Amino acid sequence: MIWQPEIECMEQAALRDLQSQRLVKLVQWVNDRVPFYQAAFQQKGLTPSDIKTIDDIQRLPFTKKTDLRDNYPFKLFAVPMSEIAEIHASSGTTGNPTVVAYTKNDIKIWGEVMARALASAGATKDDIVQNAYGYGLFTGGLGVHYGCLELGAAVVPVSSGATKRQLKLMEDFGSTVITCTPSYALFMAEEAVEMGLDPKKFKLKVGIYGAEPWTHNMRKEIEARWDVKAIDIYGLSEIIGPGVAIECVEGQDGLHLFSDHFYPEIIKPGTDLPAQAGETGELVLTTLTKEGIPLIRYRTGDIVSMIEGTCPNCGRTSPRISKVRGRTDDMLIIRGVNVFPSQIESVLLQIEEAEPHYLLVVNRVGSLDQLEVQVEVNEKIFSDEVKQLETLRKRIQKEIESTLNIVVSVKLVEPRTIERSMGKAVRVIDNRELYQ
Repeated sequence: MIWQPEIECMEQAALRDLQSQRLVKLVQWVNDRVPFYQAAFQQKGLTPSDIKTIDDIQRLPFTKKTDLRDNYPFKLFAVPMSEIAEIHASSGTTGNPTVVAYTKNDIKIWGEVMARALASAGATKDDIVQNAYGYGLFTGGLGVHYGCLELGAAVVPVSSGATKRQLKLMEDFGSTVITCTPSYALFMAEEAVEMGLDPKKFKLKVGIYGAEPWTHNMRKEIEARWDVKAIDIYGLSEIIGPGVAIECVEGQDGLHLFSDHFYPEIIKPGTDLPAQAGETGELVLTTLTKEGIPLIRYRTGDIVSMIEGTCPNCGRTSPRISKVRGRTDDMLIIRGVNVFPSQIESVLLQIEEAEPHYLLVVNRVGSLDQLEVQVEVNEKIFSDEVKQLETLRKRIQKEIESTLNIVVSVKLVEPRTIERSMGKAVRVIDNRELYQ
């Protein structure tokens, strides 16, 4: 189902006209209201009248996460506090948290794009959506909630954690849609089996998973364990929260980005230069319609590629982005080679004896970086002879080294010894900073 076909299937020329109108209005809006952008435009020698079409966007300055933290808490707000309806913030584990704000109209738009997203995944007003994203300062829970209200679906605001209760409610309520992180979906499947439940016998038809990068192989693992369609959703708090882009259930081939609200660009990582068509790079987004804290050319740090043109599976005309391949800030550079956790995950999920839980530990020995990959194996293989475990360890090591083109060490660990997370999974421990 397409929630807003007049927008989601809009002709390209009409879409670009709409984007141009909204960009012109946005630039004037922030120039009049946000000193940060006034100064940034002046530094570039720009005035709002210089921006006439969406093609002029490349003349505008970038915005970075550090800009939000440097202007903590409210200096990037474009409206007075009397017009702010809701405030969210990151955890702020390093420095000030990232604060974002919504006007009533922003909340309306959020509900609208999330309703589009839910419909793209196949949800309807007849569904029961079990929302296992966290409610609170994290945007995941409330974003999905607003979308369910707009769509008309019944939402169960269970939030994250309390897994046994999650499973009981899922079974008793007959939930048909689950929203959570992909790593938590696998964890719930493990818990269900331990409780004597068969995940395939739940009434779930689709799972909408996001908030962390995950691979196609993890999709297969989730779909096999739960007997559901596993749909990737993308969003980030700085832009609006969940609801920036999502796969269509018809194709699961690229995430439709709602570019009437969020204009995308791809730039070459580590540069300010645009990537070539179809080339992988860093996703940059501009909030064309947001009022509370609009952002111009925000560098997301997410590594994707983009496909233009009409989707052959569902008919939407919005651009599609690939699944997130990694982040510029979680990309590890090991002896000059770029390494993304998702590359290793993809290898492990093709090895039957390995569980989809792993940890990358980076150390510096002398002047040389060393990568250790800790891999959980299943109960059956872990009880086998030492010789068989060593054969498996060498096979995993060979496959990872073939993918990464660097030497790694592999350590097999007992089932359920790598810490699970109710939210985003922790995949990397980089100890090199200890030696700096």
